[in-house]
Amino acid sequence: MTGLIEVRVSNLSGEALGWAVGKAEGLDVYLEPPGYNGIPWRVFARYQGQAIEHTKRFNPWGDWAVGGPMIDKHNGSAQHIPGLPQDIRCAGGPADAGWCYGPTALAAFCRGYVRFKLGDTVQVPKELVASATH
Repeated sequence: MTGLIEVRVSNLSGEALGWAVGKAEGLDVYLEPPGYNGIPWRVFARYQGQAIEHTKRFNPWGDWAVGGPMIDKHNGSAQHIPGLPQDIRCAGGPADAGWCYGPTALAAFCRGYVRFKLGDTVQVPKELVASATH
């Protein structure tokens, strides 16, 4: 990882969104470099117990097994609008401080959660900026 860059939460998607959610959750997230067959940078989380340590792919915006329990844990909700552009803005008033839209229900929840926990902008690795803005 070469450095961080500031990105608006409403523009986050893919791996950059996963990174921001991991940071908001207080997880030990890290990047795995690109792999064979064009696999891009990916976010993983390091989980530690008393006797073991394991790593696991962290993609709450796209995997209900990861993102779904977070919705329950945080009493969240999501607004899903099929075909919604990726860069749609989050709601702007104080009454809806955590509400964001997204192209999927999980992405909407993740954006809202990150915005609620970390604010309107977040720091993400430069390597993820391309996926953060598309």
